[in-house]
Amino acid sequence: MEYKFVQALVLCTITQSANCGHLKVESDAGVFTSLIENLGVKDIQFEELLTLDPSDLLALQPVHGVIFLFKYPTDKPYATPDGPLDGKFDQAASEKLFFAAQTIQNACATQALLSVLLNQTGDAGPKVDIGEKLRDFREFTMVLPPEFRGEALSNSDLIREVHNSFARSNPFVDETQRDPNAESEDAFHFVAYTPIDGTLYELDGLQPAPIAHGACTQDEFPTKVVDVLQRRIARYEATEIRFNLLAMCRDLRVRAREFGDDELLAREERKRKEWRFENALRRHNFVGFAGEVLKGVAGDRLRAGGDDGVKTWVDESLERRKTAEKAHRGRGGDGDVEMS
Repeated sequence: MEYKFVQALVLCTITQSANCGHLKVESDAGVFTSLIENLGVKDIQFEELLTLDPSDLLALQPVHGVIFLFKYPTDKPYATPDGPLDGKFDQAASEKLFFAAQTIQNACATQALLSVLLNQTGDAGPKVDIGEKLRDFREFTMVLPPEFRGEALSNSDLIREVHNSFARSNPFVDETQRDPNAESEDAFHFVAYTPIDGTLYELDGLQPAPIAHGACTQDEFPTKVVDVLQRRIARYEATEIRFNLLAMCRDLRVRAREFGDDELLAREERKRKEWRFENALRRHNFVGFAGEVLKGVAGDRLRAGGDDGVKTWVDESLERRKTAEKAHRGRGGDGDVEMS
């Protein structure tokens, strides 16, 4: 179980919708932290978990919720009209907590994130400063049914612009030229788990209602959510290892300052600096740069050996690839999962 989870998938690859206006977002702590900061949230960050050990969550307390990424099952539905495989639908909860139906593709990451954030404003449990714009959005949408809340999410300029600012660049995809006979790619999906008013809820916009997983206090959340996730992962084949888990917790720099932990503060500041650099790279399209590099290398080869030199270079590269593929198959690589 732990081995499966350590091999975490880091990208949500749900097929892009041509008209939804939302793009794919990476399941990355730096991306999610920057995303909520741009939405106006204060003193909150995300941490990626590499094991399903409750102690990892306990070390981050208070944990407001987790975002779980998994391969969406198409052959064995997780829920039927009679109910989910684990837990039970709580129709009445849709009125007292923020739950929105997912009405568009590719926004499941942001929707899962908001499912945690917009349920942290009540009197019970630790509060989160979600900022004025999200507070106004929550106040406006809470009087609406879940399907209209989903529409409000899709029509929010703020949420759409912030979401798309962290989207993966994929300049080679043309959705209008897709081969209808091509094999469809696996779909992956984000859902949220969070304790609300003494109950552990699973908030998935593709389901008809919040899913209740029993009584759960803030202190019990790390242990109880891990139990739910372990049961969910156990339903997959042993070869399926593409999962990812992000915890929403208090900004660790705030904790470091409160306890005077200079080492932790320095480590967290370095991490934020790395996140800013990585996010800057994500926003940049390197296709032109890569093309210029290739042209430069090819030009050097032509000047050094002419057409024959380029042909020899290509043939040597193809031979090295064949040798590597042969060695990979010899190690049983056909059953491996390609990780991003």
